[in-house]
Amino acid sequence: MTVTTLSGRELNQDLGRAKRATKDGPVIITDRGRPAHVLLSFDEYKRLTGKMRTLGDMLAAPGAEEVDLTLPPRTEHARPVDLS
Repeated sequence: MTVTTLSGRELNQDLGRAKRATKDGPVIITDRGRPAHVLLSFDEYKRLTGKMRTLGDMLAAPGAEEVDLTLPPRTEHARPVDLS
């Protein structure tokens, strides 16, 4: 992972460069020489925010067919329903 540092002025002059740099890692944007902001790709942002995935999402992911998913035995039992 490469960390790129740009001044606020450099960011304003070449936004495309900053956006391309996010493919290699975070871009630190400085204000008067001090780190002030961080620019990330959206994929990296999603990874860092740790959005919980559902079990269905995880089982649908590539390579999931090799996962050994052992489930505990079921303990609940269906009861008859009186519909009268």
